[in-house]
Parts: sequence; C-alpha cells; structure tokens
Amino acid sequence: MNNPLLNKAIKENLTPPFSQITTKHFKPAIEQLISEAKEEVRVIILATDIPNFNNTIEALEYAGKHLDRVSSIFFNLNSAETNDEIQAIAKEISPLLTEFSNDILLNEDLFKKVKEVYETIDASTLSPEQTTLLNKTYKGFVRNGALLNNDQKNKLREIDVALAQLSLEFGEHVLAETNKYQLIIDNESDLKGLPSFVIEQAAETAKGKGHKNAWIFTLDYPSYVPFMTYSSKRELRKELSIAFASKAFKGDELDNQEIVKKIVNLRHQRANLLGYETHAHFVLEERMSESPQKVMSFLSEIEKYGKGGAEKDVSEVAAYAKKLDGIEDLQRWDFSYYSEKLKKEKYTIDDEILKPYFKLENVIDGVFKTAQKLFGLQFIENKEIDKYHEDVITYEVKDEQGNHVAIFYADFFPRAGKRAGAWMTSYAGQYKDENGDHRPLISNVCNFTKPTGSTPSLLTFNEVTTLFHEFGHGLHGMLANGQYESLSGTSVYWDFVELPSQILENWCYEKECLDMFAKHYETGEPIPEDLVQKIKDSANFMEGYQTMRQLSFGMLDMAWHGQDNSSVEHISVFENDIMAGSQILPPIPGTNMSCSFSHIFQGGYSAGYYSYKWAEVLDADAFAYFKEHGIFNRSIADKFKKHILSAGGSEHPMKLYKRFRGKEPDVKPLLHRAGLIED
Repeated sequence: MNNPLLNKAIKENLTPPFSQITTKHFKPAIEQLISEAKEEVRVIILATDIPNFNNTIEALEYAGKHLDRVSSIFFNLNSAETNDEIQAIAKEISPLLTEFSNDILLNEDLFKKVKEVYETIDASTLSPEQTTLLNKTYKGFVRNGALLNNDQKNKLREIDVALAQLSLEFGEHVLAETNKYQLIIDNESDLKGLPSFVIEQAAETAKGKGHKNAWIFTLDYPSYVPFMTYSSKRELRKELSIAFASKAFKGDELDNQEIVKKIVNLRHQRANLLGYETHAHFVLEERMSESPQKVMSFLSEIEKYGKGGAEKDVSEVAAYAKKLDGIEDLQRWDFSYYSEKLKKEKYTIDDEILKPYFKLENVIDGVFKTAQKLFGLQFIENKEIDKYHEDVITYEVKDEQGNHVAIFYADFFPRAGKRAGAWMTSYAGQYKDENGDHRPLISNVCNFTKPTGSTPSLLTFNEVTTLFHEFGHGLHGMLANGQYESLSGTSVYWDFVELPSQILENWCYEKECLDMFAKHYETGEPIPEDLVQKIKDSANFMEGYQTMRQLSFGMLDMAWHGQDNSSVEHISVFENDIMAGSQILPPIPGTNMSCSFSHIFQGGYSAGYYSYKWAEVLDADAFAYFKEHGIFNRSIADKFKKHILSAGGSEHPMKLYKRFRGKEPDVKPLLHRAGLIED
C-alpha cells in the first residue's frame, strides 16, 4: 500500500497531502516510523565515539522528526476533524507512542551518554540555546525516571500508558456529551429576547439536523453563549445552563467522575515516584512560577483585589434583576442575561449593536494588517495547498522582502467532528539543520457562527478578541527562529506561552487598530468613534466577577494537583469545598466543573491553569510599553519579535522578558486595566 504519510517530504515540513490521507494510513505509518526512530536512537547509543554535544544531545534532538510530523497530523485531526474510526485508532496509537517515549527516556545506556555530556562538557563552549537544550535534555530524562530502578521504571511505564488512555477517554466523553444534547424549540414565543442572527443560526442548525419549523440550540459555544446572554426565557436558560455544567457528570457511560479521580491519583503517584511531593511540584519546577506556594501566593494577591470587585459586580446585577423582573434569587443562568442588559443600559452597547461591524472576513483582514504593521508579515491565500476540510482557508506567509515565513491554516466554524473552544496548533514546528531553515506549518482552530443564507459570519466582540488571541499564538509559531524545534516557537515555559496571545487582544480595544477592519457589513461604514469609546469604557464591566471566576478555576486546578487526593470519594464534595471561598453565585446542584475541565484533564494545563492570569500580568505590563511609544511602534515591535516571538524557549523566559522590557513585569498595569485599583 502506498502510504502518503511515509513521504519523506512530510519530515521536511512540506504541507501534508490531506486529500490523499485516509484513516487506515495512520497506524501502519506510525508503527513504521516508530521503528525508524528507534533505529536513529540506536545509532546514537551504539556510537563508539566519546559522547559530546553534537553526537548525543543534538543527534537526539533531530531523531524521530518524521514520527513527530505524522503524530502531529493525526492528533490535530483528532481534535479538529475526528470520527469514531479516528478515536478508535487514537486508543491504539497513544499507548504505542507513550511506550516509545518511555523506551527512550528509560534507556540506561542512552542516559549514561547524556549524563556524561551533561557532567563533563565545558559550558563556555555552548551558546545559550545549546545550554538550554543540554539542560532540558538531561532534566527530561531525570523527570521521566532515568534515575529509577527497573521496578520503578516499569511502574512509571504503566502509569504513563494509563494516563494517556484516560486523558483520551475524558475528552471523548466531553465531546460526546456536547454533541448529544440539543434544546429543540418549536414555539416561536420561546425565542423571545434572542437577536435575529441567533434565531437564524438556530434555524439553520435545526434544518441541518432534519427538523422543520424548529430552532435548535446546542452546547457549542457559538450557540450556548448567545442563548444564555439574550434569552428572556428563564426556565430555558436554566435547562441549558444545567446541561452545559453537568457534562460527563450524570453517572452514565459518559461520566468522568472516576476518570478524574484516576487521573489525579496516577499523576500524584507518578510525582512521588520521581521524588516530588505532588504533581504540582513536578510541573512547576519548569515554570516561571517555580512552586505551588508561589502560585497560591500570586492567586491570593490577585484575589485581594478581585473578590471585593466580584461581590460588588454580583450585587449590582442582582439589584438590577430584582428591579427589572422581580428576581429575588439571582442564579448562574441569570448572570449573563442581566449583566448584558445592565451593560447595554449603562453603556448603550451590546453584541447586537457591535456584531454588524465584525464580519469574520474583515476581522481576519484586520488581524493580518495588525501583523503587517507590527512585524511586516503578508498573508497570501493559496488555494493549491491541500486541506483536511472544505471550511479551512490556507495562506502562505511572507516577510517584507517576500521570503517564505510559514504556512497558515485557518479553521473557524464548528462541526460535529471538532472539539469545542479555540486553539492554535502546528503541523510542523520550525528548526534548522544542515539543509537550512525548516519553516513551520501553523493552524488556528475556532468555533465561530457560520454564515447563513442571508447573513455572513458576524462575530461578537468576545469572538474578535478570541481570534486575535489565537492569532497571537500563531505568530509565536510563525515567527520562530530557533535552531532546535523543542525550543522553538511556543515550546516555552507554560506560564509564558500565553503572553504573545493575550497581548494581541489589547489591539482590539484601540481605535487605531479597529479603524483598519471594523466596518459595517452592509454599509461599509467604519465603526463610529462613540462605539469604540464605549467598548473601552465597558472593558472593565464585570471584571471583578471574571477575575474571581478565573482564579477559582486556577485554585481548583491547584487543589487537584497540589496535594494527595487519594482519599477523595465524591468529586462534587471536594470541588464544592475548594470553590466555596471564591464562588460569588450559589452552586447549581447536579453540576460539576471538574468532569468537563478539559484544560487540565485532557489538555496540558494541569497545575498550570493559573498561567492565564499570570500571563495577563505579563501582557498588561508589555502592552503598557507599547502604549508609551505607540501601539504600532516598529522599534518596540521589533524588540518583541526578537526577544519574545522569535526567541521561543531558547533561554529562561524572565531573561527574555527583561531584554524586551528592560525590567521585570509589574502587576500594577493589570490591576489598573481591570479597574481593581485607581490610577
């Protein structure tokens, strides 16, 4: 069988031939590439030369490149265009890859060579990036059990295989629950309060599911969020809210409660086996924050300012709901609805007013122009590039001199085979070798409302900032300029990775940027200056509540991973106890955050969810630097590109940040921006 995944061009970062790839190609390709990668590693082990940086550390870095490429293609499709067959293959492939990784990291002969280089090399002969690679390689072995005895290594292998399987299962349950639920409305009066664009999209959804004269709302964000924000039908908001918050928490075949407990306990056992007090101690050793104590101190510092603001926000909304509709007991399913009405009354602004100015194609053009003004990038659509779904738009990215920079895949609409949310990923990272600079293949995946027969895709302002956010991650990948892929682009400390994404959101609030793309989709009229001012004025609206919500998620994450939870019987009791201090609204019986907390149980944010808020400190401080000199100041942008975007993980992030900013980050710009302290 001719397998397109075994084409050597894939190894060299050429675009994947998606139209030629079928699911049956993946397992045999990965099995063969694992064998080839093992042989590449075996050559390093059997070499008779004295181990040195080039023949051991660097050789290991370049081993298995083809396997990395094919694995990336597979797991990206499992997130963006999955089906039952792909999910079944994932369950077969994941243990194979975990076993292969462990075969390397637990190989005593290989580790002896790495250890010898680590202990004998003259550090002055290495560049800063080489030093980082050496340290990361050595610690990678130690942190994955190289110093353990054989029995302990076997135990570690068992744990890693089990965790890989459980994480997959967790995600499949959440996706299945999301796809399973639908709120079918066949009485037009139940649409009261909903804007026309929401109603039209719900009708399209119903039509696509075979329902005539009906409207369907789902748990996908583009459907769920507008309904919770605008529907005046309190009982329906309640139903949808409970369905959303009870995903994988119903005691059925899609329940994640036991999976959560197993994941948490296995992570704790793994950390103990490796000599760490908890999983959080293990994770945070390679973070800017360094320890659970520093994280909790950081969260507590923000909470000091946030909790009072949150209580004030909720009290204001509760009083408004009582005044407007006689609501005596403000609930979670009420908050978005009444806060949106209050926001509109205070600032005469809402998504319905703003959405006509944010046609998706215009916003895409706007984020491209922002990248051009800051970093000199050009995005040229190339329809010849093969893609995995017809919705995907493909671009070639070039610099001001016309040199190739990257390939960019944009995938913006929800579908059954795509998980919820928004993310950036890569099909190939950037690196350099004797054949030159291998440029990256970067993708942004989002879930925005699809265009209908009469209306284009119009974004909420929150979706505009989401697009800019993920594009910031994309720039981090596209502008990578490292020697080694494992240190390139977004391969940085996890609590540093959100800086490039979160800082880009700031441009969405600036008239100088909005004027480039915010134009009414029917009239072409630029967004009025008074609306821009209202966006800025309303930016801090309910910021205290949002801050505490974010902190509560970070605290829940640290509670799961910063202590021994083997005695936990009921995750709902555990969660309620942890969240009690940071919850401003009453909890909803029968719901649970942990069971669908994909960031920490499926994604890579375990013991790291705090990093969103940590990165907000960085982005507010960094953007204050731009504001001082002009938001499109090329000198500042060049420094940001050189020391942050292009530098990747080549050195410790605090060193890189200080080179850009000239000092360590200050929390005050964030607190000012959030309106939690006075100027």
